[in-house]
Amino acid sequence: MKKAAAGKSNKTVKKGSSASTVNHPTLTLLNRNHTEYPTNPDQAKLETFDNAYPKRNYVITFDCPEYSSLCPVTNQPDYGHITINYIADRKCIESKALKLYLFSFRNFNTFHEEAVNRILTDLTAACSPRWMEVIGDFMPRGGIAIKVRASEGKKPE
Repeated sequence: MKKAAAGKSNKTVKKGSSASTVNHPTLTLLNRNHTEYPTNPDQAKLETFDNAYPKRNYVITFDCPEYSSLCPVTNQPDYGHITINYIADRKCIESKALKLYLFSFRNFNTFHEEAVNRILTDLTAACSPRWMEVIGDFMPRGGIAIKVRASEGKKPE
């Protein structure tokens, strides 16, 4: 056995294991050597970790420029850029879990408006933020680009 790096943890870490597994035992997706991709948002697992600064208002931004889903009418692929801004309360969204969750839309039929609101609903259910905003900026199809913005909670000044 070896000790974790100074300042990281005073817990003993077994050789070959990750310090983050010890500090964040609820995170199951981050340390996997093999990634399993969910085929739709219902199968995706959103993981969170404790906010180290729950008394402070600070904005966390996820910039996801490679979002894709399928049109529910034509079954053609739709592409967009998803931006997620939020002020955490007690929990923060883990980024690899978010990546896999957004990837799960790739073969999922949904309208842009539904997707943005679904993402907001699922993320707020996972971490109960003080405030969250999801913006979907979708590529033009048929000559029209669509931008959808949905938010929940009141953004502190």
